[in-house]
Amino acid sequence: MGFDDDYKREVLEPARAAGDQPPEDLRVRYRLGDPLVPGQVAEQVRQVRQCWRRSRGQLKYRKLIDRLEAEHRELAPLFAAAERGDLRPLTERLRGGRERTERRLADARARLADAAGGLRMVTPAEVEELARAAGTGRAELAAAAAADRIEIREPDRLPLSPPYAGYRKVRESLDVLGHRHLAEFLFGDAAGPIQVLGGFAAPGAPAGPAALPEAVREAAEQWARRTRDSSSTHAGTVLVALRAVPPDDLVLYDVVARLRERRRQRASEGALLRHAVEDLGIEPGDARRLVFAVLRESGPGGGPADRLRALLDAGEVYAAALLGESLDEEDGPDVPPEAELLAEEARQRVAAAVRLRDAAGAERDPDRAWRMLADALALVRDLPGAEEHQRRLPPRPVPRVEAVAEGTGVRLDWAPSPSTVGEITYEVVRRRGRSPGGDGDGDPVASGATGAFDVRPPVNVPLYYGVLARRGEAVAPIACTGPVVVRPEPQSVELVAGDGAVTGRWTAPPGAARILVTRDGRPVPAERDGFREPVPNGITHHYRICAVYADGEGREVVTPGVVASATPNAPPEPVRELTVESDPADPARALARFAQPAGGTVEIVMLDAPPPWRPGTLLPVAEVRHAARRVPATPTSRGLALRPGGGGWLLAVTVAGDTAAIGACHRHVNLPPLPALVAERRGEAVHVGFDWPDDIAEVEVAYRAGTGSPADGRLVVTRAAYEARGGIHLPVPPDLPVTVTVAPAGMRQGSRVVGPAVEATVPARLQVRYDLERSGPPWKRSLTIRLLAPRPLRLARLTLVHRPGQVAPQRPEDGRALGSWDEVPVPGELSVSAPRDRGPYWLRCFADDDSIELVDPPVRRLEHNR
Repeated sequence: MGFDDDYKREVLEPARAAGDQPPEDLRVRYRLGDPLVPGQVAEQVRQVRQCWRRSRGQLKYRKLIDRLEAEHRELAPLFAAAERGDLRPLTERLRGGRERTERRLADARARLADAAGGLRMVTPAEVEELARAAGTGRAELAAAAAADRIEIREPDRLPLSPPYAGYRKVRESLDVLGHRHLAEFLFGDAAGPIQVLGGFAAPGAPAGPAALPEAVREAAEQWARRTRDSSSTHAGTVLVALRAVPPDDLVLYDVVARLRERRRQRASEGALLRHAVEDLGIEPGDARRLVFAVLRESGPGGGPADRLRALLDAGEVYAAALLGESLDEEDGPDVPPEAELLAEEARQRVAAAVRLRDAAGAERDPDRAWRMLADALALVRDLPGAEEHQRRLPPRPVPRVEAVAEGTGVRLDWAPSPSTVGEITYEVVRRRGRSPGGDGDGDPVASGATGAFDVRPPVNVPLYYGVLARRGEAVAPIACTGPVVVRPEPQSVELVAGDGAVTGRWTAPPGAARILVTRDGRPVPAERDGFREPVPNGITHHYRICAVYADGEGREVVTPGVVASATPNAPPEPVRELTVESDPADPARALARFAQPAGGTVEIVMLDAPPPWRPGTLLPVAEVRHAARRVPATPTSRGLALRPGGGGWLLAVTVAGDTAAIGACHRHVNLPPLPALVAERRGEAVHVGFDWPDDIAEVEVAYRAGTGSPADGRLVVTRAAYEARGGIHLPVPPDLPVTVTVAPAGMRQGSRVVGPAVEATVPARLQVRYDLERSGPPWKRSLTIRLLAPRPLRLARLTLVHRPGQVAPQRPEDGRALGSWDEVPVPGELSVSAPRDRGPYWLRCFADDDSIELVDPPVRRLEHNR
């Protein structure tokens, strides 16, 4: 059992962990070797399927094995072809396995991103469910979550009920006093973002576990010093609650209650997060955790009504009915009314389902009984005995079966079973000499819904086929057809026309007594695997190749035969000399000149590498066309006009019938347009870059400043100079638009040629400098922005951005806009109130105008370190 143990460990266990998803890679599923060998493939598939049958006895593998067997029915033709020696279908299927696995993982990652939402957080149970639904591993999906910066965590446990009985009065008093929550009542709105998970913390509040009790004491002293009024009464209500229970618990519940309230108002995930951060002033990290926990709350439970409702929602109605009976026995009249109603509902559904199950047991029509049991299971999914009885109800038998010999196999078609309920599958068996008696009486044949193809039946013997309809564990009576006798035609028939002769080759089918060949109705002497016959050139000759079999009584039976034609011709003459040059009238076209040979038609083909054949070589036309691409050609007075469409080796081939003569060749180098041309300003110059093609040695560059002006410069740049300088740098005025034209160039046939040019335009940019100056007393500081430029102009839009911390803003989105102005005149001044941040911060201006380059002042004018 070493093979079974290895296969379970390496294939079945990973597939079961991925939600009973069979491996997409057939090399893994069937443990196929590399390279594929036809005989080894068939033996490996046989061993793997035997392991499936042995492992199906274990309950944990049963669902997975059923899926593997179901998919194997679709894959059976691939392995049958491989067993015959044709590995191409199996190789193509193997090539697509990895792509399907990648698509499945990409789909799982997309579902994970949807589940994470804007919070970028999911629970371990959600990851487990997504992995099972997408058919991938949990570890693989967890790694994808880490790569996508999605946090996997359990939701924080939030208080379900208020720790203080009079919390409603506290909430009303807070609303009257105009405070967002208890933390603001204690510290005001200057404390900064607060943290409530794992203990209270705020930037402006004292640190440590005694922070809130100390704040409560200070708040009580402040309100005691005030004149007594209605506000003092409400403040006293709040302070009494904060002294009665741990203030950390009450502050946390107050925040959570406000989030739950917004959740009940159908607020979205993003709206909840904004409410927590902006309205309640919660630190963003704590806000994400709070919103995540609120969105995934299931609420309290565990009582009789909750337990009964959970069973009913899960479809376990029979278990709910049993639980209701036990409640009646244990609690009697103390059962809550809601639980009693739920238990009564379960009892009524079970009673109706039992009546249906009993009626199905007395019903003679299996389809009608199956429907009754389906209705019973719809009412009570866990009704005892119903599902087992349903699996034992057979469908009606197949009414009609037809079998026809087709090539080397037999094609079967049948009418589906008249039964229309349940999942009905079909099985096909084959037997020699007589009809099969039932399931297992004969050789199994892979089948589909209403048809099958027996790829390797016995030859020249009577065959009988039977089709069985299966539903669940029950099988209908077998429907048979036959006899069918398979007498294949000769395979791989090939006629080769030569000079005054035709040669035929084929593969004789097994079981054939001999091969009969006729030409135009007259017999042709032939061996078992071929013939050669002298015939006149230039005439098409028609042949029929038939297989001859001996029947059971010794009489010869001739098959209809395979028809093929051949036209012998004299061998073609090769082209000795070939000249190819560019067409001056059309740079994308080339002209080919050569002496027309006496026999055959000349074709020009293109190869990516030098021709593997010597000039004068004769070979089949199909071999040339498989290795080369035919070039479109048009005869002209100056030669054969070609459109190569790229570089390579142009080869002249003379074709006569199915034979080609290899002639002279010419290397063609194409001058394509330069791809991905980019021109941009860098300081006082324009930088030009592009993807340099492999076949181009140099380029010609022309540029002009302004519109309508002649070219200001022209230069030739080699590839070495381009790579050494990292591109092309052109000195141009900064206040004028610049047009740059670049074209490939080189030597072809002793003359210099220039390819098609590409053009790019760089708009003019003006530099505007600005400075920031702070002024005014500390309690009312202002900022003044001074703008300077070489000439008067207007900025389309100017924005002053403020960013706290040690990092300067790089984009307008990196901070908060202190001011924004449209159509700003330059030179000029602008004023705005300075921020009151206590910590370090940065200020920086941004211009929303493509024609302007905004120059920053020194760093000391932008950075504020106080």
